[in-house]
Amino acid sequence: MPPKKAQATTKSGKDKPAKAKSGGKAKKKKWSKGKTRDKLNNAPMFDKTTYGKLYDEVPKYKLITPSIVSERLKVRGSLARFGLEELHSKGLIKLVDKHANQVIYTRNSNEVDAE
Repeated sequence: MPPKKAQATTKSGKDKPAKAKSGGKAKKKKWSKGKTRDKLNNAPMFDKTTYGKLYDEVPKYKLITPSIVSERLKVRGSLARFGLEELHSKGLIKLVDKHANQVIYTRNSNEVDAE
């Protein structure tokens, strides 16, 4: 058996301990603040122009719900609900389905044919 050679003075990467080889420490995950939504500035009462739009435009929509009216006319949901009940009582729109949480209306077909 030949005699053992002395180790070289320069160390290679294989001789480093496992901890030193692992590289930089992983950064902690930063939590996002979450998605923020812009606050809606919907009107609490009808003014003349909005009330006019309620009678002019809404009866021409194919699908009419309080959420659609609230979004398009920029009024509160409760106000949209009352406005739709008024249009329905005057016969301008037709009730499709009434549920505890959602009311669905549609336009009167005879009024659209007349135009």
